[in-house]
Amino acid sequence: METDSALLEGLTVIDMSQFLSGPYCSLRLLDFGARVIKVERPDGGDLSRRLYLSDTEVGGDSTLFHAINRGKESLAIDLKNDQDLAFLRKLIGKADVVIQNFRPGVIERLGLDYEAVKAINPAIVYASISGYGEDGPWVMRPGQDLLAQARSGLMWLNGDEQHGPVPFGLAVADMLAGANACQGILAALVRRGISGKGAHIQTSLLEGLIDFQFEVLTTHLNDGGRRPKRSGFRSAHAYLAAPYGVYPAKDGYLAIAMTPIGKLQDLLQIEELSPYRDDSKAWFTKRDDIKQIIAARVATETVDYWLSVLEPADIWCSKVLEWPELLSSDGFRLLDMLQTVTRDDDVAVGTTRCPVRVDGKRPKIGRAAPLIGEHTNFIRAEFAS
Repeated sequence: METDSALLEGLTVIDMSQFLSGPYCSLRLLDFGARVIKVERPDGGDLSRRLYLSDTEVGGDSTLFHAINRGKESLAIDLKNDQDLAFLRKLIGKADVVIQNFRPGVIERLGLDYEAVKAINPAIVYASISGYGEDGPWVMRPGQDLLAQARSGLMWLNGDEQHGPVPFGLAVADMLAGANACQGILAALVRRGISGKGAHIQTSLLEGLIDFQFEVLTTHLNDGGRRPKRSGFRSAHAYLAAPYGVYPAKDGYLAIAMTPIGKLQDLLQIEELSPYRDDSKAWFTKRDDIKQIIAARVATETVDYWLSVLEPADIWCSKVLEWPELLSSDGFRLLDMLQTVTRDDDVAVGTTRCPVRVDGKRPKIGRAAPLIGEHTNFIRAEFAS
């Protein structure tokens, strides 16, 4: 990594987490220059090594594991072995950040909870990620992404009204919890730089999803507690009025965001929209009727034709791209968001890069995810004294 983009150079992160939320947090810290030592079981390592998104395997591990653990060092530690635990405590004593996402109660039984670690290293910044917090009736429920989505209310914002609850097709709970933990860690590191005082950062999958919904939940809390009502046709948002949605054209799909119906009527030349032209209340109450009228018109021409009409008029719209078209586009290529990371055993993995640029440069980590315990001997020798 170039020194001027390695904002966290010199910081050591001990990542005792697995699956997605904690490793996503430590991945971002690594992107900004921190050294991340991933603590794994000698017999199988992080369970996400076997969490397959498809039948593709690279170097014996899942593509998901490679994506979220690139550039990290792997230290094999048997948490049931007293000597291994003693070394881990010594390592923690020299670290800056510890991350863990064990189920509540497990880390205490290991003697590696925040109070125990703080006794070893008073300035430590310690991050805990759980499913639903550390107390309450859900505390021992599995902290898994789909289950967190199910408890969060989020599923009732996706899909059309008749579809029932629709989950996100991404691990949004894990990613958001990891991002929130990373933000907390960075804030705690700033304070530590000022006062020398460490901190315990706590978040959960559910808290990440609640925060993710802050706009619509604020509406719900202040409009009499009415439930969100999704459109029954081409729904894209439970609250926004027509024409907000995605419409099939002759050769693809066109997304149209917030637009006055009268302006859209003129551009699309739709006489049937006249009753709704200036009735902004109807844009919500009659949104399905309006969207069906728009959909019928959009279907008569190609996406490029409609873009040639709408974009010069400053209408917020876009072609709906699939990955091949996105990846081959000039707009995407200029962002330089892809890279190939490699390992000494000839493993090469195509993956993404850090989404943040520092002084115009995007941090780059060229190392692939580690083998289980790949760096154990090196780390033990370095921290033996």
